[in-house]
Amino acid sequence: MKKIIVLLAACVVALTSVALEVPDSAFEADPYFLLMGEADRAIADSRWEEAAARLTDALAVKPDHPSNALLFNNLASVYGYMEMDSLAVATYTRGLDIAPNMLTLVLGRAKALLAIGHDAEAYADFDHAVAIDSVNTDARYYRGMMRVYGGDLTGAEEDFGVLSRVAPKSNDTAVALATLYVLTGRNREAVSYLKKLISVDPAAEYYANLAGCYLELGDLTEASEVIATGLEAYPNDAELYYYRARLNRDRYRPDDAQADARHAIKLGVNPVRVRQLFESKK
Repeated sequence: MKKIIVLLAACVVALTSVALEVPDSAFEADPYFLLMGEADRAIADSRWEEAAARLTDALAVKPDHPSNALLFNNLASVYGYMEMDSLAVATYTRGLDIAPNMLTLVLGRAKALLAIGHDAEAYADFDHAVAIDSVNTDARYYRGMMRVYGGDLTGAEEDFGVLSRVAPKSNDTAVALATLYVLTGRNREAVSYLKKLISVDPAAEYYANLAGCYLELGDLTEASEVIATGLEAYPNDAELYYYRARLNRDRYRPDDAQADARHAIKLGVNPVRVRQLFESKK
């Protein structure tokens, strides 16, 4: 079974700081806006603890101010950068209590929930985000990837279809479609997206998936070139050795295949998976 591109497990909450347009005189006269300005400057300089303190102070000064939903969004984003994901979730929720359909809050909480492993709740938030904005690419990407790994391939096709229509050149679209096509055995379709990903971000898993696609298609020459290039960049990647074992098996080089298989196991590939590689040719 091919190694599939997995991105959701390492989800990072992105900072979505929303600046308010406020006259300079307001900053001079009102501590609420003064604190907001200090928080904005701290965020710009990545001084997260100071930013969190100033935003908390501003919220305490005017707990009922109509702009507080935005401040909760910014504060939650700062907590995300501080890797305080549970606190980020709680803070996004406070913002959503004020503005339940604010898209930045909904998406922010969804990503924070993913970061702490609350997948079902995150999925519900991504659903909500799609209901608010049916062509939002973040919502479609994350929900689609969750559908892929949850086995809902029909639902993933729907979300990724929107991505390919709205953002055909996006890297997220390439990741999404490559993942879907590899999982559903559409190897020829996956190839172009994997090649695009390698051109932008030559990661080991992209080389491995591309090699696997070429092997499925019976194109041993292309598979060999991809594996060689991948191993030059990642000489200790277990998946690339697994696929080279398969390549050598298909080229009827049993000694080389077995040597690569042993090395793949040593680097972490499941031995059962490697044994199946050879059993399938008996």
